[in-house]
Amino acid sequence: MENETMINYQVKIIAAVMAFGMSCAWAQEPAAPAIPEMDHSKMDHGVVPGAAADTGHDMGGMDHGSMQGGSAPPDARDPHAYSGGYDFGPIPPPHMGDVHNFHGLLVDRFERVRTRDNSSTEYELQGWFGRDYDRAVLKAEGEIDDGEHHELSTELLWSHAVAAYWNTQLGLRHDGGIEPSRTWLAFGVQGLAPYWFEVDVTGYVGEHGRTALSIEAEYELLLTQKLVLQPRIEANIHGKRDAERELGSGLSDLTAGVRLRYEFRREFAPYIGVERSGKFGGTTDFVRAQGKPAKETRLVAGLRFWF
Repeated sequence: MENETMINYQVKIIAAVMAFGMSCAWAQEPAAPAIPEMDHSKMDHGVVPGAAADTGHDMGGMDHGSMQGGSAPPDARDPHAYSGGYDFGPIPPPHMGDVHNFHGLLVDRFERVRTRDNSSTEYELQGWFGRDYDRAVLKAEGEIDDGEHHELSTELLWSHAVAAYWNTQLGLRHDGGIEPSRTWLAFGVQGLAPYWFEVDVTGYVGEHGRTALSIEAEYELLLTQKLVLQPRIEANIHGKRDAERELGSGLSDLTAGVRLRYEFRREFAPYIGVERSGKFGGTTDFVRAQGKPAKETRLVAGLRFWF
């Protein structure tokens, strides 16, 4: 009993000390200023008795209705002028966007071709002049055998960009080298297909209802930063037989091969390669009549350059 009495006595002493300390702390805090009593009867609520409340929120006389469109104020700045009235002075202003003319020439193939019983020289090039969206394009390819030109083709096209990697092309094509010559209306697309395949597809319409289709596709595989392996395939299809130029209807020829080039510079790269070429359909009859094989393997060595 004595222990319980002692414990109760100690608890009462501790509680009294804590209460005394809290009262002292409250006494040291500054008293909050008294809030004066507000007379609501003297406040101007901005509402005329008997009238509806104005919900337009008139801020400083600003007419928010005039901010929704309409004519610009008379002192508004010309959005096409230089900022703050400054200009370039004697320095001509820069030209932005599609306002510059560019030109270039790519000789994709300039090569010597060797078959089992013959050697010849072939070339394929493409040049252009114009802007980013519209430009003139010149395409030419041909074969020179024993000093004579064979299967020459020249195209003059107008190219227009329709997507980031695709151009439509429209113009004329002229075939020479073998008489009689032929002239075609050309239209097609050229660009970069998914997975980085370069594609060139062109359709042709000629005299007397002649039609043709040319398909080219190639891919560049970088073995190193300078060593490039280039698979390539090309096919030509004709809608009508043309005996005077030794062409049959349907698939007339198909060539598939691979070239390995070394780029001393991006603009200058010699190469070697091998390809398989064949004639098909009615064209095979014309080739065999001349004593030539319809299919042959060709070894090539050449130069690719551009500037």
